[in-house]
Amino acid sequence: PGKKVLIVYAHQEPKSFNGSLLKIAVEELSKQGCSVTVSDLYAMQFEPRATRNDIVGHLHNSEAFNYGVETWEAYKRGALSKDLVEEQKKVQEADLLIFQFPLFWFNMPAILKGWMDRVLVQGFAYDLSKVYDGGLLQGKLSLFSFTTGGGQEMYSKEGIGGDIRYVLWPMQHGIMHFCGVKVLEPHICYAPENVSEEKRKEMLAAWSQRLKTLWKEEPIDCSPEWYFK
Repeated sequence: PGKKVLIVYAHQEPKSFNGSLLKIAVEELSKQGCSVTVSDLYAMQFEPRATRNDIVGHLHNSEAFNYGVETWEAYKRGALSKDLVEEQKKVQEADLLIFQFPLFWFNMPAILKGWMDRVLVQGFAYDLSKVYDGGLLQGKLSLFSFTTGGGQEMYSKEGIGGDIRYVLWPMQHGIMHFCGVKVLEPHICYAPENVSEEKRKEMLAAWSQRLKTLWKEEPIDCSPEWYFK
């Protein structure tokens, strides 16, 4: 109770299966007494491109633009654009970050990747000497909840897509763990578009059920073995 949750949601249609998963998470977590904030990226028309506009005022080096250096310097002097500051504040306050999205090309949709690129700047999420277990966002949990186009058998070691964990490596390890965030088991709904209405209802019920005991879960072992063993 009293936990703060940020759900970063990347789907264009509220009536979609992802929209239903979002709705269930908001309802279930609120019922537990959590305060839930949603960043609905498409509805916000969130800008995914990392550009000069992310820095307010002068540049650290106006001769040659280096996004990483410029946002780091801007973060230190409180000169990041308003939309980034707002998202960083939500991240800062959250105990748990849930990312809800459909898998596109073995990856998160561009708008969500853009959120990662722009919000998790150096100085805020990590520092060169403070990464992985030492990352600046320690003490937080994250959970990737997503839908796939292909069935579960496609995403197995023997399947044509390879183990789904390979897909999770850049997201869970390369971003979240890098910033010091602990990672809960992903929640994957395989091919909701290709299954019966009954099966879809079961998938939604399973998500609702999992959320009831979410705070008792242990994070995954954040080592390469989890992904590649």
